[in-house]
Amino acid sequence: MNPNPEPAMQIIAALLFAVALAHTFAARQFEHLAHLYPGHAGLFHLLGEVEVVFGFWAIVLVVAMAAMQGTGPALAYAHSRDYTEPLFVFVVMVIAASRPVLATVRGLMGLAARVLPVPRPLASAWLGLAAVPLLGSLVTEPAAMTIAALMLAPQVFRPEVPERFKYLAIGVLFVNVSIGGTLSAYAAPPVLMVASTWQWDSAFMFTTFGWKAALAVLVNATVCTFALRRHVTAGVLRSTERGVEAPVPKAVAAVHLCLLAGVVLLAHHPVAFLGLFLMFLGFTQAYARHQSPLILREALLVAFFLAGLVVLGGLQNWWLQPLVSSLDPLALFHGALGLTAVTDNAALTYLGSQIASISEASKYMLVAGSVAGGGLTVIANAPNPAGVAVLRRGFAHGSVGAGGLLLGAAGPTLVAAAAFLWL
Repeated sequence: MNPNPEPAMQIIAALLFAVALAHTFAARQFEHLAHLYPGHAGLFHLLGEVEVVFGFWAIVLVVAMAAMQGTGPALAYAHSRDYTEPLFVFVVMVIAASRPVLATVRGLMGLAARVLPVPRPLASAWLGLAAVPLLGSLVTEPAAMTIAALMLAPQVFRPEVPERFKYLAIGVLFVNVSIGGTLSAYAAPPVLMVASTWQWDSAFMFTTFGWKAALAVLVNATVCTFALRRHVTAGVLRSTERGVEAPVPKAVAAVHLCLLAGVVLLAHHPVAFLGLFLMFLGFTQAYARHQSPLILREALLVAFFLAGLVVLGGLQNWWLQPLVSSLDPLALFHGALGLTAVTDNAALTYLGSQIASISEASKYMLVAGSVAGGGLTVIANAPNPAGVAVLRRGFAHGSVGAGGLLLGAAGPTLVAAAAFLWL
C-alpha cells in the first residue's frame, strides 16, 4: 500500500499526531482524574502512562483507516511499517538493565570515580551524566540511556530531591545521550538514517560532530553535577547504608556482555537479535541466583510507544518533507531543533536523506539540529522513553511532566546547539 494514502486520511493522521503530542503534555492530568474518579482509576492510570500515548493513538489511526478505506488497506499500512527499532530498544533495554551488566559498568565507573579529584558520590553522578552517554557511541544510545538511568536513579531521582533539580538532571541526561551517540556512525538513530545514503563513516562523524558533542556533554554534566552536589552526596550515603549486593561471577557477567555485544552488532537484523534475546532469557533462568528481576514491563511499554510513533509518524511526510526541503542551512538547523521536539529526530533526518539536491551544509545543519534537540521531549529521541520508564517513579505522581522536561532540557540544548554552530 502507498504510505501516503488519500488526502483526507493524511489530514486525520496529522490531527491524531497533534492530539498524541497534546496527550504527552497532559499525561499527568490523567493521574489527577484517577483520584477524582476511582471507579475508572485503572483506565486513567493507563492513559497517564507516557509510554502508552503514541501506541494508543496509533491504534485509533488504524481503526479510523479501516473505517474509511477498509480493513485490508489499514492492515497493509500497519504491515508496511518497519518495527526493527522498537524491537531492538526492547531487547537492548532488558539486557543492558540486567544485574551482571550493571554490576560491570558500576565497577568500571567506581574505578574511574577514584581518579577524579572530587568526592566519590559526585564523581559517580558526573560519570553517569557524561561518560555513560558518550559510551552510547559504542553500545548504542538505548543501552547507554538504560544504564545511565539505572545508575542515577538511587542517587538523584529520589522523592526528597527537589523537582527542579530532577528535571535539570533528566534534561541533561536526555540531551547528552542524544548528542553522545554522534562519535560513531551507527549508535544514534538520526545518524543511522543518513550514514549509508550520505556515506558518512565513524571517522567522519567523530571529526565533524563527535568532538563537539563530547565537549558539550562534559559542560552539561559538570554544571548539572555542581547544581546537585548536596543532594547527590546525601542520597549515596543513605543508599550505601542498605548494604551491598553479592558480587556477580565474572563468567556470568562475560556471557551477558557478549550477548549485549551480539545484539548491538545485529541491530538491523531482528530475527538474529531476537534469537540472542531468547538465549539471554534462558541463561538468566539457568543462573537466576545472580539476576535481579528483568525490566520486561518497562521495556515492553517503551517498545509500544516507539511502535506507535512509527505508525503515526509514517503519515506525516506530506507536510514535514516540503518544510525541511524549503529551508536554507541556518534556518534548517533551527527548524530541525524545533521540529525534533514534536517528532522523532530520526524521522527528520530520514526525510532529509530523501532530498536529492540537499547541500553538504544543509546535511550538517539538519543532523546537528536534530541531535541537539533530542532531549526536549519524550518523543524527540528514541531512547528517551526508556529513560522515562526507568526514572518516572522518582518524580511527583510517578510521571515525568512534559513541561518540566522541556524546561530542564532547555539549557543543555542551548549548550549543544552552540557547540555545533560555533565550534
